Amino acid sequence: MKEQSSRPPLAVFDLDGTLADTAHRQRFLERSPRDWDAFFAAAAQDPPLAEGVALVLSSARECEVVYLTGRPERCRRDTVAWLAAQGLPEGRIWMRRNDDRRPARRTKLEILRRLARDREIRVLVDDDELVCEDAERAGFTVVRARWADASPALRDAQEGEGRT
Repeated sequence: MKEQSSRPPLAVFDLDGTLADTAHRQRFLERSPRDWDAFFAAAAQDPPLAEGVALVLSSARECEVVYLTGRPERCRRDTVAWLAAQGLPEGRIWMRRNDDRRPARRTKLEILRRLARDREIRVLVDDDELVCEDAERAGFTVVRARWADASPALRDAQEGEGRT
């Protein structure tokens, strides 16, 4: 237990819609069928969301920053490069397995609970209302990232298709 108290708390940040502005790639989800390869390939060009970036930087003063995204593992290289290009703190990146299609609210809560076993989680910052609701019900402190325009197509994909 002493080891746990000597480690800084975690600040957990979502990426899409929280730190990364996905508006320019929403068009790939508005098609039928949705073009997931193009959607994720375009993530490398996401502009940063100033409010989210500012919150990560301020959180990093007292917390260890980790990133919890619904992006599939195959996007790791682009995601690491994007975070570095934005000047964001290095931190562990939790991504979904390429074949995991469970809703984000399930996958993210599962990882939060795993992290909370031996670390204090100071805050979760996410734009997905369902993720935020479930995290709050589980006792986590949540900041809802409401600084980007919500996309109905992305919201459907997060919950119904387990893709982000």
